[in-house]
Amino acid sequence: MATLAFAVRRCDPELVGPAAPTPRDTKRLSEIDDQDTLRGHVSFALIYRAQVMDDDDVDAPVHPAGVIRRALGEALVHYYPLAGRLREVEGRKLVVDCTGEGVMFVEADADVRLEELEAVGLRPPFPCMDQLLFDVEGSGGVLNCPLLLIQVTRLLCGGFILALRLNHTMCDAIGIVQFMNAVAELARGVPAPTVAPAWSRELLEARSPPMPSFPHREFDLLPPPPPPAGDMVMRSFTFGHAHLAAIKKHLPPLVRDKATTFEALAAYLWRARTAALEVPPGEDARLVIIANFRAFVELGLPDGYYGNACVPLAALADAAALRGGGSLADAVALVRRAKAAVTAEYVRSTVDVLVLRGRPFLALQNLFLVSDNRHAGFYGVDFGWGEPVYGGPADTVFGVTFFVPVKDRDGEDAIAVPIVLPRPAMERFAAEMESLCKA
Repeated sequence: MATLAFAVRRCDPELVGPAAPTPRDTKRLSEIDDQDTLRGHVSFALIYRAQVMDDDDVDAPVHPAGVIRRALGEALVHYYPLAGRLREVEGRKLVVDCTGEGVMFVEADADVRLEELEAVGLRPPFPCMDQLLFDVEGSGGVLNCPLLLIQVTRLLCGGFILALRLNHTMCDAIGIVQFMNAVAELARGVPAPTVAPAWSRELLEARSPPMPSFPHREFDLLPPPPPPAGDMVMRSFTFGHAHLAAIKKHLPPLVRDKATTFEALAAYLWRARTAALEVPPGEDARLVIIANFRAFVELGLPDGYYGNACVPLAALADAAALRGGGSLADAVALVRRAKAAVTAEYVRSTVDVLVLRGRPFLALQNLFLVSDNRHAGFYGVDFGWGEPVYGGPADTVFGVTFFVPVKDRDGEDAIAVPIVLPRPAMERFAAEMESLCKA
């Protein structure tokens, strides 16, 4: 795999607070926000080409960092909880202390052109990502730390990379896109965000008393597995139309006609990853898919809700069935059954079980979590430089992957899937992907 190294020069980090006075209050997170699985950070990247300048425009190109810094302060007036700090109160409950201290912001320049980044592939893992999203000292905690870290790095060609690290308890992908769209609108001169933010986290509190109505195998009480042996490798695999058609060709006609792209690809990857890891027969392999529930009107979430509005859904299978004892169609059926389980009542049941069990972490034994980011909206975030050429997760960890919308080498729509595996397992997994390409 091609590698690329370059220098990044950063200005001193600064806190950007709301551009006008905001309320000093305390806001409770929802039970969905508050679960242990989300008490950490997620990173995203938005990559832009240089602005197209008119022939008669004699002004020097604008540094995007200045534009975004100003708009960020204006957006935080509307989204002022993001400028606060998380505290833990009685019962480990998380609240936002709306202090207005601000989010961490870094301006930088990199000695690289977008064309060079495109040559090695605009997919995770990005080269020099630890420099494009620098871990500012004292900013990486969940409690009492900035809730957002944003670094804007200008490239030699005039394009730029906006990389951000988000405290996941505050927003999901759709929520952070909503906030970044507000920043982008203000950067373009729109007087106020088109979508007014809504807090409303109290709508996702547990019932009294909590009454789970589903088994919630995703939260099975299992001892955490030992960390995988050996060094870990991240690679992204790209699936275009031909690859997806090759996967679906392994399905019976009736299943093929009904299976969605998500169902077929998730099932295929689940089987390939289970085989690559050589999960022993007799052990459960668990696929967890992340389902957005904003559309359920029974829950009453208002437009503009930017908190976490997703629940995990588990599909379990004996590893032997995934490693050849069963068919791809069997795995697709399990994925479809898991997806079908999500209802408003399932969401309420999830909230209840989280409270009853003390906000447990997902069961990690043989876990493969898939989060579909294709419809999160990253490609609509326009700061005045047009739509990004990449928008989505900047990295991932073992056991977690994302479906990211990208363009393949021919400019056609495709799906990038970043995967982390121990090196021997990655070699086996990559061999399976190669055989798919040949098919």
